[in-house]
Amino acid sequence: MDQVQVINEVRSYIIENIMIGAPADSLLPDDSFLQKGILDSTGILEVIGFLERRYGITCADDEITPENLDSLKFIARFVQNKLSGFSAGTESLCPGTEGSGPHHAEENS
Repeated sequence: MDQVQVINEVRSYIIENIMIGAPADSLLPDDSFLQKGILDSTGILEVIGFLERRYGITCADDEITPENLDSLKFIARFVQNKLSGFSAGTESLCPGTEGSGPHHAEENS
């Protein structure tokens, strides 16, 4: 799966479910969701749920960071890294979500 495909799928999801009715070109790959006020913490959790369902990945609390999720381009890189087995994260985008919430997939033992 390439970055352009991920960008287009996530853009479509955000426009259809969060920015309802906005033109597709109103959300560019490098646009910061936080700086432009596109996603709040609830929106981030909705996008995480979409990523987990669509791509079969799990997003841990320490991965909910601007470096991973603050733009379409960052999300595409994050998804590709997750699919290839790499994960990273630092500063949280959703304070207070550590340890619980709908964005956690249960681990198989």
